Amino acid sequence: MTGLDILLIIIIIIALIILLSGIHVLKEWERAIVLTLGRYGGIRGPGIIFITPIVSRGIYVSTRIQPVQFKTEATFTKDNVPVNVDAIMYYQVIDPQKAVLNIENYSVGTNYAAQTTLREVIGKSMFDELLSEREKIGETAREIIDQKTEAWGVKVASVEIRDVLVPSQLQEAMSRQASAERERRSRVTLAQAEVEAAQKMVEASRQYVENPIGLQLRWMQIIYEVGLEGKSSMIMIPSEVPVAGSTFSMFGINDVLKSRNQTIGGQGQESQKQ
Repeated sequence: MTGLDILLIIIIIIALIILLSGIHVLKEWERAIVLTLGRYGGIRGPGIIFITPIVSRGIYVSTRIQPVQFKTEATFTKDNVPVNVDAIMYYQVIDPQKAVLNIENYSVGTNYAAQTTLREVIGKSMFDELLSEREKIGETAREIIDQKTEAWGVKVASVEIRDVLVPSQLQEAMSRQASAERERRSRVTLAQAEVEAAQKMVEASRQYVENPIGLQLRWMQIIYEVGLEGKSSMIMIPSEVPVAGSTFSMFGINDVLKSRNQTIGGQGQESQKQ
């Protein structure tokens, strides 16, 4: 074997290695953007593809949904409340050609667009809305981000607000406000209960006027319940049961004393006449 034959064998081996280097296997979610001599040559994949070595090269793009976590620090709401918002965005490349040819790095560009858009949405929202309507704010941000990334071949699936951080001083103020609100609700509830109880007592008094025996039975039941308490206490009970419809004062004793005085006065007048 001459030196020329050995050189020829080496050249053939090198050529085979170069040709074999153009064979690539792409996964189901991968796509390859082929650039031949710097110009767009089409989209390849998935499966086994061949990219001409030296004159062509492939740029690989994943078409799976990708999660990105981002934050907006020291962002002011519409009512000038500083907040730090932690959010997650899910996006997917639906047009690999635009994702490669229209932007330098679609992942970084999408992340920056998400941060600036969320700042804009927070700046147009009130602080209470940011706390209570996170889904609505996230959907608004998603629509705006999706419009910005449409030219890049990127589809934003969702934007979720994970956490809203507020300064400690504002947290204390919110805690005091919540405590005052709970106190107000408890007082309103108590007042409503008093009104309802008064209405029921008025209805009960009307029933006692229509049926005086019912009042006497209720009077006896109250005395019985007091006796069941088992406390060693002395209870003063009028000798006459109050009559329904009479005016009660000093726990109903004045009317009893008045009727007793009238009885005693009548007896005294009769004795004087005799």
